[in-house]
Amino acid sequence: MIVKHLDDILGTAADVDTDGWTSRRLIYKQDGMGYSVNDTIIKAGAELEMEYRNHLETVYCIEGEGEITDLATGLTHSIRPGTLYALNDHDRHILRANKGVPMRMVCVFNPPLSGREVHDESGAYALAD
Repeated sequence: MIVKHLDDILGTAADVDTDGWTSRRLIYKQDGMGYSVNDTIIKAGAELEMEYRNHLETVYCIEGEGEITDLATGLTHSIRPGTLYALNDHDRHILRANKGVPMRMVCVFNPPLSGREVHDESGAYALAD
């Protein structure tokens, strides 16, 4: 059984901070679950262009508001608490958090992240060995 608390992650190597987001990696590759789970803050006003070429991701919003734009179709969807989206086709997208209020998201990745990834120039995470 694996039991963790967010307080145990904060300030450790599993607490990854960038200009646009902070990701607290709760479950990652070394835990052996076959997926990873992150508690992620999208910083207020952030606009992030991403494409997870090596991972599938499901995201559930628990705080804040924003939107996601599918760059293949141009469709934009509102995000608010209770919204789930799944990037089931390695979808290139832009994620925006409303100004003034960050979004808090629970993110699940398959295959799992190793724990210290940050986006490369294409907006993807490298595939862990």
